[in-house]
Amino acid sequence: MTPATDHRQWTATEPAQVIRDNLWLHFTPQTPSSSGDVPVIVRGEGAYVYDDRGRRYLDGLAGLFAVQVGHGREELARAAAEQTRQLAYFPLWGFATPPALGLAERLAAAAPGDLNRVFFTVSGGESVETAWKLARQYFKLTGRPAKHKVISRAMAYHGTSMGALSITGIPGAKTDFEPLVPSTMRVPNTNFYRAPEHGEDYAAYSRWAADRIEEAILFEGPETVAAVFLEPVQNTGGCFVPPPGYFQRVREICDRHDVLLVSDEVICAFGRLGYAFGADRFGYQPDIITTAKGLTSGYAPLGAVLLSDKLFEPFGNGATFMHGSTYGGHPVSCAVAMANLDLIESEDLYGHVRANEDAFRATLERLYDLPIVGEIRGAGFFWAVELVKNRETKERFTDAEARRILKNHVSTALFEAGLHCRADDRAEPVIQLSPPLICGQTQFDEMEQALRHALTGAVRLVH
Repeated sequence: MTPATDHRQWTATEPAQVIRDNLWLHFTPQTPSSSGDVPVIVRGEGAYVYDDRGRRYLDGLAGLFAVQVGHGREELARAAAEQTRQLAYFPLWGFATPPALGLAERLAAAAPGDLNRVFFTVSGGESVETAWKLARQYFKLTGRPAKHKVISRAMAYHGTSMGALSITGIPGAKTDFEPLVPSTMRVPNTNFYRAPEHGEDYAAYSRWAADRIEEAILFEGPETVAAVFLEPVQNTGGCFVPPPGYFQRVREICDRHDVLLVSDEVICAFGRLGYAFGADRFGYQPDIITTAKGLTSGYAPLGAVLLSDKLFEPFGNGATFMHGSTYGGHPVSCAVAMANLDLIESEDLYGHVRANEDAFRATLERLYDLPIVGEIRGAGFFWAVELVKNRETKERFTDAEARRILKNHVSTALFEAGLHCRADDRAEPVIQLSPPLICGQTQFDEMEQALRHALTGAVRLVH
């Protein structure tokens, strides 16, 4: 064990050695030979971050879909410091704190419909876990204990804890941890680009995709299904936007079979789509919204579950929700969230995203002159570029080809070009872009140029 050391001494430690011997990176292959290639990010400013060698990178992923207001905001640092001096920590187990009270009231006022109850968590995965447990207990309290199953979409990511991972629809993320929590099932997502039915009729496809949810409910038995978990725009697979009428149809189906509609907005809330919530953008009323990430712009860990008065009602007669965590609703995190929402409001970042969405899309669409670019899709400041072997036929790459292109070339080329984004091959190979909401045309152009550099090289590999 290394003795306790002044933190300044750690700056002189060889990062590769610490990564090799001590630091276990998340979602990262554990290969000792690559530890020296791991960037060490030491500071951020606006839309950019800097590594320990002084290199600047455009943060085209907002950290991990989180840093809405940009890096280095003194307002958020001050909020954290001031709250730490006043009350650094106290749990919400039978107590309340002023930051938690203020934030709960603010979120309830902003949420659509009667989502007036707020349960704080620490992360997005924990929010999803909480929502499933809430749904289960709600139905037990209302005399329908058999309603416990969950429906979600193919390739959708909902978290890594055992319950949230069970709801997740990515096979490769689950295999090593099976058996998981039973009672979850998958339905098709809204990838119209590769629609298995009605590929020439968007309206018909919308109804077909929504009706697969009803089909699953009927197959399992409506008396056993508790909830449907859906992202407004699905992340994994590359920003699948819902077709018009999809969520309205899903709402009708859920109402008909007494199933709760959970809008998983861990990524989509707080401006990513140009609105406080994705449900606002697409005009549907969920029973529960799960959030995290942009709630604090990533400056402090915090999540929240917003639920309707109807769902809270059976708990209001003395029932206890036997669930919580040490740091859920942490006062410093709640204070940071309040300051973050102040910045979003004062700088009109929701309006900024809506005003610049078309310019962002148009800038990315310049890449259509590259034959490897199949489709560019998304909404707000949340976009994906799907790569194909043949754009005319939408021919897919083989798994080996996708790995060679994304892992061996594109990821490295984007890094060298100074762009942090995401090259993802969990479904079709896509590059995802989700920059801080403060970005404008200058950053759009930088992203397009970095992508062009990387993809031009990929074209040579393919053709």
